[in-house]
Amino acid sequence: MIIITVVDDDYGLLFNNRRVSKDRILREKIKEITKGSKLFMNEYSYGQFSEDEFNNIVVDEDFLNKAGDEDFCFVENVDIKPYLQEIHRIILFRWNRIYPSDFRFPKEILEDFNREGICEFAGSSHDKISQDNYKESVRKVKSGKLFTVYNIC
Repeated sequence: MIIITVVDDDYGLLFNNRRVSKDRILREKIKEITKGSKLFMNEYSYGQFSEDEFNNIVVDEDFLNKAGDEDFCFVENVDIKPYLQEIHRIILFRWNRIYPSDFRFPKEILEDFNREGICEFAGSSHDKISQDNYKESVRKVKSGKLFTVYNIC
């Protein structure tokens, strides 16, 4: 699966069970990236996408267990560490600032991934949003499967 998430400079995702921020242009970028593929998420995350015109969103509380190898999963309030062996790409958007947070992305898992590239764009609520693209490292690959390479920047 391909994880998409949005973090602050301390890898913060949530504070008091609320996302630290959101951005309309970032959601448009996610729409562009996931076009032609399924985008899985839970009901909480769907709350910020529900007014946008996505036709590929699958809402399910058990989405990390249901997503396939080449499906995208938007993650905000779920621990992804138990699914590490299923994750072969991570698209990590960064707010480029620090917000109060009490639930964080497990940055240590990035040790099993190689950074492919980074790009930046202006958002609707943030002057600069960064997009870091990671793919699984050779030491993590276990199945020998070849995955589609996405032009995501």
